[in-house]
Amino acid sequence: MIYQLLAPAALIESAAQAEITEGAQLIRPAETNWYLVLVKHAGDTRAVLVGPWTGWGIATLPEAAEVLWLKFRLGTSLTSRPVQTYRDQEVVLPPATRHSFWLNDRAWTVPTFEEAELFAERLERKGVLTFDPFIGEVLRGEASDLAARTVRHRLVQATGLSLNHIRQVQRAQQAAEMLRQGIPIPETVYRAGYFDQPHLTRSLRRWVGYTPAHLLRPNR
Repeated sequence: MIYQLLAPAALIESAAQAEITEGAQLIRPAETNWYLVLVKHAGDTRAVLVGPWTGWGIATLPEAAEVLWLKFRLGTSLTSRPVQTYRDQEVVLPPATRHSFWLNDRAWTVPTFEEAELFAERLERKGVLTFDPFIGEVLRGEASDLAARTVRHRLVQATGLSLNHIRQVQRAQQAAEMLRQGIPIPETVYRAGYFDQPHLTRSLRRWVGYTPAHLLRPNR
């Protein structure tokens, strides 16, 4: 697989493109964000709404395909489809042509990797996407005058998840990245704020699908 990565944009946290020469099955960790995944295979393009995922699972990559992943920022949501309706699911959007798909009763041409940011901006201008900046304030722990019930409602509406769930998954993701960088397990436990190594191990098994020792292996 050959990857390209796009720097963060206003609505897109990241974009990744891969040319897949051989099919494979990979462990997919829990994910707090939702994605639009565009798969070019055998001359056709398929658009899929993916996640967020509340636990790890197995992802299947098709053979001889080009895949573009658009990972949207927390707080970004579709105006016509609540995030909760595709949590832990992959929803294939209806095709319009071999290179376009239907979303919000309109056909959209599949963007290229370079067009990802402009594509997201067009979706926002046309009222397909909306962004709630308040979600970022909540995740940063900034004070709010809103009642706790209102905060919970807005968070679930925009992300499909609770604040506690998001924080647990993000902490596990950060710990996994530390281990991949070669940071020792005891130091990872301390930096990520776990009680001890068993606590770290349980978290990674639940959210990432790997043990700390596995993530420390070279070339993981």
